[in-house]
Amino acid sequence: MASTTDRWTEQNIPAQDGRVAVVTGANSGLGLQTARALAEHGAHVVLAVRNLDKGRQALARIRESAPGAKLSLQRLDLASLKSVRAAADELHAAHPKIDLLINNAGVMYTPRQKTEDGFDMQFGVNHLGHFALTGLLLDLMLPVPAPGWSPSAASATASGPASTSTTCSSTAPTTGLSPTGRPSWPT
Repeated sequence: MASTTDRWTEQNIPAQDGRVAVVTGANSGLGLQTARALAEHGAHVVLAVRNLDKGRQALARIRESAPGAKLSLQRLDLASLKSVRAAADELHAAHPKIDLLINNAGVMYTPRQKTEDGFDMQFGVNHLGHFALTGLLLDLMLPVPAPGWSPSAASATASGPASTSTTCSSTAPTTGLSPTGRPSWPT
């Protein structure tokens, strides 16, 4: 077992200057502590929260420990795919790239409820909302191949070895991207 001096702590976070970090559920708990630590290390932190009043309170708390922090607030209700899409659109408009996406927000032990889109609340918020957000922001986080390019795919069958193929097509549907180069997700 490692000694306490070998354990990783937030003091081990390298400089984050010039990086953009989006943290969901950043108004309390682990999300708030994550946002604070990244801000203290120089990242521009976007607090993606459902409740803007609580988000403003979180911004003030972070500024107490990191007075010069670069912070912004983003409304995001993971129980609404419409809100997820709007937040992704606003993040695209505000940031040419996102370096870190911390999918922290979540609900637990909620009474039986449905999301705006009819999914179980816990499943919708904790999984589907984050899945959609990540997909909609993926082009800001990773280099996206040009439309029409399909990366190598490997498959294996019980009767033979894996085969790989690389294909190039002139149609965008093979990439899963819309004509704008962004992933297309149903709403």
